[in-house]
Order: sequence, then C-alpha cells, then structure tokens
Amino acid sequence: MDTLLLEIGAEEIPAGYIRPALDAMAQNLLKRLDAARIGHGEARTCGTPRRLTVMVDGVADKQETVTEDLMGPPEKIAFDDAGKPTMAAVKFAEKAGVAVGRLTVVETGKGRYLSARKTHRGQATRRLLKTILPEVILATPFPKSMRWADLSIQFARPIQSIVALLGGKVVAFSLGDRIKSGRHALGHMFMNPGKVAIDSPETYETTLAGVNVLVDIAKRREMTATAVAEAARGIGGEVLPDEELLDIVTNLVEIPVATAGQFDDIFLEVPKEILITAMREHQKYFAVVDATGRLMPGFIAINNTRTRDMDLVATGHERVLRARLSDARYFYNADIKVPMETWVEKLKRVLFQAKLGSMYDKMTRVKSLAAWLADAINPAQKENVTRAAHLCKADLVSQVVGEFAKLQGIMGRTYALAAGEPPDVAAAIEEHYRPTHSGGQLPETETGALLSIAEKIDSICGCFSVGLVPTGAADPYALRRQGIGILQIMRSRNIGISLTRLVETGVALFADKSSRPAAETVDAVLTFLGNRFARLLADEGLSKDVIAAVMGASAERVPDVERRVAALEKLKGKPDFEPLAAAFKRVENILKKASLQADATVDPALFGQPAESALHAACQSVTRDVDQRLAQEDLDGALATIATLRDPVDAFFTDVMVMAEDPAVRSNRLALLATISAIFGQIADFSQIST
Repeated sequence: MDTLLLEIGAEEIPAGYIRPALDAMAQNLLKRLDAARIGHGEARTCGTPRRLTVMVDGVADKQETVTEDLMGPPEKIAFDDAGKPTMAAVKFAEKAGVAVGRLTVVETGKGRYLSARKTHRGQATRRLLKTILPEVILATPFPKSMRWADLSIQFARPIQSIVALLGGKVVAFSLGDRIKSGRHALGHMFMNPGKVAIDSPETYETTLAGVNVLVDIAKRREMTATAVAEAARGIGGEVLPDEELLDIVTNLVEIPVATAGQFDDIFLEVPKEILITAMREHQKYFAVVDATGRLMPGFIAINNTRTRDMDLVATGHERVLRARLSDARYFYNADIKVPMETWVEKLKRVLFQAKLGSMYDKMTRVKSLAAWLADAINPAQKENVTRAAHLCKADLVSQVVGEFAKLQGIMGRTYALAAGEPPDVAAAIEEHYRPTHSGGQLPETETGALLSIAEKIDSICGCFSVGLVPTGAADPYALRRQGIGILQIMRSRNIGISLTRLVETGVALFADKSSRPAAETVDAVLTFLGNRFARLLADEGLSKDVIAAVMGASAERVPDVERRVAALEKLKGKPDFEPLAAAFKRVENILKKASLQADATVDPALFGQPAESALHAACQSVTRDVDQRLAQEDLDGALATIATLRDPVDAFFTDVMVMAEDPAVRSNRLALLATISAIFGQIADFSQIST
C-alpha cells in the first residue's frame, strides 16, 4: 500500500475558498476510491493560496476483486422441451459476460431461475486513478469559477501544475488536453519561483519547506500567530486577539513574515472600533493594544515575502494605512455633526425589502412591537426601548457604516452616546442585532433584549406574511438564526410572554401587505419557532420524544417549556416511569376511540366500583397539589405528585369496565379518564414518549 498525493498548483486562490475546497476534494476522492473498490486509509489536506493538496494513506495497489450472482429468466423460459438453451438464456449469458455452459439453475422463493456468477477482477489502482483524479479536480466546488486561455475546463483560478503520485510513481493524466500531471511542484512565487521535484508523498512537505512554502495550514497558522505576537511585543504592545483574521491571513500567504508599523496619534481621536475595522477589513492588519487593553497607534501586517529591508516594507504599509485612516477620520467627524433624527428621516429612502417597505417602515413596526413588549414585560422600560427602537437603524445612512458595514449598531451606539442619549438606549442600539451568529453574544441590557426580540419577530412575521419562507436550501433573510436568537434571549432572561400573542401582534402589523389570512401566518410562524426550539433543545442532548411530548402539550412560554422538558427528562429516568406512561397512553387511546361531550363532568353518584371512587378522590387531591406546585414553578414536585396516580389508575383498569352498557355510567367513567388526561396534559403529551 502507498500514499496517494494530489496537488493542484494554481494562481492565487481567495483565502475563503481554500478550506471548503480542500474538504470537498478529500470527501469526493474518498467516495470515488470506495466506488472503485480501492482500499484506502484516511485523507489529509493541506494548502496555500497557490496550491490545494490531498493525501490519502494506505491506498491499495489494485482494486478489490468481487463476485456477484446475477439472476436471469425462469428455467422454463431459458430451456426448450429438449433441454437446450433458448434465445433468452443466450442473451442472459451475453449480458452476464459468461458462456452459456456456465449458467446454473437455482431455487428461489418464486421458483427455479437461471443464474450466472460474474467475477470483476481488480485493475491496477494507478490505471483507475488516471480517470478518477481529473474528475475529482474538476468537480471541486467554488463560489465562483473561471475559464482561462482557450481551455474548456473551469477552476477557481488558472491551474499551473498538477502533482499526482502514488508512492514514488507518477499518475499520468491531463486536464483540458494541455495541463499534464507529473512530480514537479512550484516553489514560492517570489523567493523560489522555479519548479521542484517531489520524490514521494512522504517528502512533499519537507521539499516545499525548502523552497519557502509552508504547506501545512495548522503549522502555518501557528507560525503566523507567533510572528504576530512577537512583532507586537517589539513595539511594546500585545496583539488584539482576532481568530477569524488569523484564519484569513494564514491562507493569504505561503510563508508568514510579520511587520510592525505605526500610525499617527491623531487617529486615536476616532473610536477604536473604526480604526480596528479599517485596519482589519481593508488591509488585513492586526491591531495592537497596551497592557490595559487600550488601542495603541500600531499595527501588525503579515507579508508573503521576506525582504532584505523589512523597514521599507513597514513604511509602505504605513503609507497605505494612513490614507485609509484619514478617510475613516473624515467620515466620523462628518457624521458626528449630523443629528440622528436627520438620519431617521433618510431611512424612508432606504429599502428594507421590496414587499415590506423601507427601513423607516420597519423601524416604525419595531417601535410598536417594542412598546407592546415593554408593556407586557416591564413597563418601566417602555420609554427607553421605544427611543432605542426609533434610533436603532439610523446609523445605516451614516458615512462610517456606508464604508464599514460591519459597524452597524456599533456606530449607532457611539453616535447615540455622543448625542446625549441614555446609556441603556445607546447600548440597545448595538445589542438589538445580537446574537449575530450561532452561539453569539446575547444582549446584556433588558432594553437591548426587548428591542432585539421586537426587531427579529418583525422580520420573521413580515417575511412569512409575504411568502418569503425559508426552504431547506435557502434562508436569505437568516430567519432561522433570528428565530433561535429570540428563543435564546427569552431563555436567558426568563421571559415568559405568550409566543402566540407575540406572533399575533407581529403579524397584525402586516395586514395590508399579507398574501394570506393572518391566522395561517400565525400558525406557520409558531410552527417555525417550535421547530427551532425543538432542534435547539435536542442539540443540547435532551431526548427528542420528551421534547415532542412537552411541546405537544404546550409551547406557549419558552422558559416553561424548558423547565417541563428538564423535569420530565429527570422523571423518565426513574424505574416506575414506564408503567406510568403506559397507563396514560391507555387513557388517551380509550378517549380517542370514544365520543365524550366537551362539557361532561364526573358524577360520584354513578360510581359502581370502589376503584372509581378511589381514582376520583386521588384525582381531586392530585389536581389541588399539582396546581399549587405549578404556581410555585415546582415542576419536579408536580410530576412526582402525578406519578402517585399510577396505582389508582392500574386498579381502575383492573376492576372497572370503562365502556359499560349503561350510557350514563360509560360517560361518567370516560369523564373520569378525561380528568386524568387533563392532569397529565398540564405537563406533557405522554403519548409521544417512547417507552
């Protein structure tokens, strides 16, 4: 067994393309090897902006030989009366690739049929790879691909070389009738621009390291981080941590060389978020802070080339950054002179969505929803939350956000504080976008939490009202993330407001735009949120059947659902839970099959068995205790009390015929079972729990 090496050398590939392309290449190559019956070990990937590489360990020299039995026509059709093969047998033999004389007759459940044993002998792996590898290369997915020269093939960037080795031998093939595979890779574009021979996959990394190419992404990332930290210490500071930027610059270079630079102190008058973003987004520079975390007038750049005069390189970076920071400073100073109310008016000319109106329209709806939420949850927050809602989108038309879109909300907070707005109002303007990604930070203030819920429920209700519903393949308005954000905020702050009332209030604001009845939209949004909540709880390791049981009873209040799921999960682990759940399911099955009037009540005078009286008394006692415990949010205690119904329920089913001939007695017994169902139903639909 040998190691397979495939390297595609290309012009500079965008940093964001590299990791997804490598993952797809490795996965596709392993699938193709499996399909070709070629044994193999695990795949490893590495790469730089100028090469994508996959190595597979333990690749077999030849594909596995397999034998299969093919079924043909029935014996009575395959042979004539004289026992000679008919045309049906001859054609089957030809299809199977065997001689007629090698056909056999086998017994099956449907009778006697003709059978042929066909052997697929394994071919040499190198021969098969000549077809597999070109197909894997051309199947690599990219956000955008391109053609070049007069070739018919496409790739992220023009391919310049291909290294394909199985052990020490070349796997020869060509792409586009012009690009041929071999054992020569390209060295560093500037420091070692020539070709270098790769003797074997085992020497690949060390050979490239000798021509200034660090191909292992993890090692290059570690080297980059070390270089950045050392450069920051060299100017008396520490690098501002930025893992995402570190990932980006790692895939912008083939060997990292750090350079420290300085900028004028005058730029520190600008909010640090603007400076950091200008350095990060436009130049991919790391910011530097002092021991207290205060931004310093310095930066770290990662270069792809080591030069004789690195001071000259730093000067070039400083010159470019000075122009960027000058623009940012100009934009900020111009913005700070404009009243935020002026920007609010300009929102009327900013489109939110063609069917849902302008950003001003959205702001107005969010303001209404935020006021409603404050009234329902904490009226003391109403003034702050409505003011924050009024200003929350204003910074979208500022010059700084126009230049640095990622600063939306952050600049809104900054401008609000500069304008003398209350701190909670300013904080909420930034926080209403949170969480911005899965697992992201939640709003820290109550004002921000309420505004965030209002903003997100407006987007969800609006999109659902006009038919912009997420599909399995697309969610262009990030409604799933926003739905999860609402649920996470409610959980973290124990906000027990009715989801139905919240959604109804949100949907009502789109009455003039909706393409379907409001009730249908409300149901669709509640189902959407319920599915998100169920998925969220399942991802935390809670049982899917318990989640379904609790939400099947009621998913109206988020903290309540979470508490009921946790309590029921705990009860499910106890030994006597299974018979309790079985008893409830029996109750539900009887009630589903019977016809019971909605207003039916239990009449003790109609009891004919002691078990009826005992169950009725137990139900009355349990109902009182459960109601009291639920009022105190003692769900564990409520479930423990409900569990005491097991024995009287079992005795009832043992001694009592529910479906009595007397209609009055039968109805009375069914009403008693309905009482039990109602007690259980306050917690969960136990019929959905697997036992």
